[in-house]
Amino acid sequence: MKHLLYILLFSSQCVLAQLKTYSFEELSSLKKEKPIVVFLHANWCKYCNVMKNTTFKQDKIIETLNNEFYFVSFNGEQKEPVTFQNHTFKYKSTGKKTGVHELTEALGTYNSKVSYPTTVILNTNKEIIFQHPYLLKPKEFLKVLNAVKKKL
Repeated sequence: MKHLLYILLFSSQCVLAQLKTYSFEELSSLKKEKPIVVFLHANWCKYCNVMKNTTFKQDKIIETLNNEFYFVSFNGEQKEPVTFQNHTFKYKSTGKKTGVHELTEALGTYNSKVSYPTTVILNTNKEIIFQHPYLLKPKEFLKVLNAVKKKL
């Protein structure tokens, strides 16, 4: 019985923070105004997976995103239409088995192309205030979040 009590106490203290994610559709129904962090990724992208498994697993980043921002993780090649800002964005085929979502193009085009991963931050007016193609390591990402918080 004593061992079970220790296990229960230990396991309750080891609960990891969970990153709260939203869909674009959910954003329109949220009452509180916060900047939006959009993580554009693709299933095949190894750098996207690195960010998912390192940057977005850091407790300080999770805490900052959950408290100060809305976070959207968006597969740039998803086929389902998405309505955001009263506009419906759709998937565009670019080949036999390839394509890109129009919303990815709208948010993630940088120097005339879309790269994965791309991190985009929108202000409370849904305007792009930060856009970074390529991987952001945890320390870099936290610096960006803190800089955005100071500006707003």
